[in-house]
Amino acid sequence: MQLYNTLSAEERAIMIDDAGKQRLTLSFYAYAKIQDPKQFRDDLFLAWNALDALGRIYVAHEGINAQMSIPEENLEAFRATLEVYDFMKGIRLNEAVEHDDHSFLKLTIKVRHKIVADGLNDETFDVTNIGVHLKAKEFNEILDDPNTIVVDFRNHYESEVGYFKDAITPDVETFRESLPIINEQLQDHKEDKNLVMYCTGGIRCEKASAYFKHQGFKNVFQLEGGIINYAKQIKEEGLESKFIGKNFVFDNRLGERITEDIVSQCHQCGKPCDNHTNCENDGCHLLFIQCDECKSAMENCCSAECLEIIHLPLVDQVRLRTGQQVGNKVFRKGKSENLKFKHSGDLSNTALATTEKPADIRQKVKVKKVLLGKAEHYYVKAQVGQFTVENHEVNSGDKILISGPTTGNQELVLEKMIVDGAETATAKIGDKVTFEVPFRIRLSDKIYKILE
Repeated sequence: MQLYNTLSAEERAIMIDDAGKQRLTLSFYAYAKIQDPKQFRDDLFLAWNALDALGRIYVAHEGINAQMSIPEENLEAFRATLEVYDFMKGIRLNEAVEHDDHSFLKLTIKVRHKIVADGLNDETFDVTNIGVHLKAKEFNEILDDPNTIVVDFRNHYESEVGYFKDAITPDVETFRESLPIINEQLQDHKEDKNLVMYCTGGIRCEKASAYFKHQGFKNVFQLEGGIINYAKQIKEEGLESKFIGKNFVFDNRLGERITEDIVSQCHQCGKPCDNHTNCENDGCHLLFIQCDECKSAMENCCSAECLEIIHLPLVDQVRLRTGQQVGNKVFRKGKSENLKFKHSGDLSNTALATTEKPADIRQKVKVKKVLLGKAEHYYVKAQVGQFTVENHEVNSGDKILISGPTTGNQELVLEKMIVDGAETATAKIGDKVTFEVPFRIRLSDKIYKILE
């Protein structure tokens, strides 16, 4: 009986690509009394593993919090696995604005003390006495009320790339930090103001709204389904978006665009940019905002020190990070003295730049393809890309596909390839290949060989 992952992320990515099936990225949560979280976890793993469902899920005595990727064709079967439990009958599944077949590459279900680390003692207040849920249209209307105070209950690295206009965005690193700060800041408005709150998918506001009602706030409201559901509703109903920028998400995409506004800067050069990345140095893994030019120059690193480290022999890199408790913290908070243009909490309602909304990266017509490898560098002036060939050899004249969350799906024919400084007709597994690419590529991009 398999109750854990047996494939690496790389192996899973190849399987997903070879299967050629569209996948959906979605999230959901439910507060409920679960008597045996461990048994609940194991039952879910067996059911979801059989459906090729992937994701990061937390279960606890208080409920479930899930972010997942599932094959589109298995959606109804997946819903059926939820309907087995009374507390998940008819549960809302928040579908992502931008789907990505590689948003999750493992199925990880963990038993936790809580499904959200809020630092609260649930025995001291009624966690079911929550604020009024508002749909997108109602949320827009209450934001226009001058008697409204709107609060962002996400962290600084989330709100930095996108937020609702005029929102209070606490400069905090964890959800639990924001609760006492907001309570103190709004002490004089418990009775005379509408306290309106939002987060990514709604789960943080469920607990926060009950907490603030317990603290004496009379008029408490929350955005139903969070930013994810709001974005879906404004699109379906043709409503104005009062959210500007990107919605940060905790999967491999790191964000999904809601509007064309760019409200943040590259933390290294200050250029308008809202693309998060993790430092390439495994002993750092700092989460920060980095533009394409800095990615290329700094090789995905946050500092000159990390850039130097990634060029050391692997044994030396491992020695340097031994004992450090940061290597596996993918979302280590984006604050460092090396980041010259980090301005947490210093937000305005004015965009620094705009960008075209990227197309849905799922291909409308499925193309038979095999994964070759991934992007390593892009030389802007020369318009040359470098890739590592990891899975199949590639030949001159082959038709290839370059795909990524921002790049979209771009096809081209390999006219000329360079390996080790010399032109070659065939590149084998392990080769680093360079060739002309007439469009900008990103380090998160994958390269595929299209099969006739």
